[in-house]
Amino acid sequence: MQNAAPDTCPIYRERLAPSLWVFLAAAAGGPMIALTFTPLNSTLALILGALGTAAILGLLILLSPQVQVEGRMLYAGRARIDAQWLGEPEAFTGEDARAARGPKLPARGWHLIRGGINGVLVVPITDPDDPAPSWTISTRTPDRLAAAIRLARENAVTPAR
Repeated sequence: MQNAAPDTCPIYRERLAPSLWVFLAAAAGGPMIALTFTPLNSTLALILGALGTAAILGLLILLSPQVQVEGRMLYAGRARIDAQWLGEPEAFTGEDARAARGPKLPARGWHLIRGGINGVLVVPITDPDDPAPSWTISTRTPDRLAAAIRLARENAVTPAR
């Protein structure tokens, strides 16, 4: 088995899946489906309820966005940017994160914010042609994401061999 090239190995990867409370609320959809089909056939109702619960929970996980730093690129959901255009990231937690997601959120910035995820990372964009002055990204581990971005920026400065 060959080792992957260093530029293709993810430095950081996180799926912004919903919180446990969202999963518990979504799981209530299964019994509702089962109750709907109970007058027809109770066995069919139980099967459809279980399949409905599995489908709802699976879709919640599959459709949640990913944040990833791979090689010299930062991916946040569908968006991506080369690390050479990233400034010094700022990690926020607690009350500072709430302020970064709320009153201090730049109107022209690009945002990937998910409820139930406390941490926030704000990354200034240095590209003069980019209309967004910064990216604001929800993350459970803002310090690790900031370190991964710094490493990707170093890789962007160092020429490839």
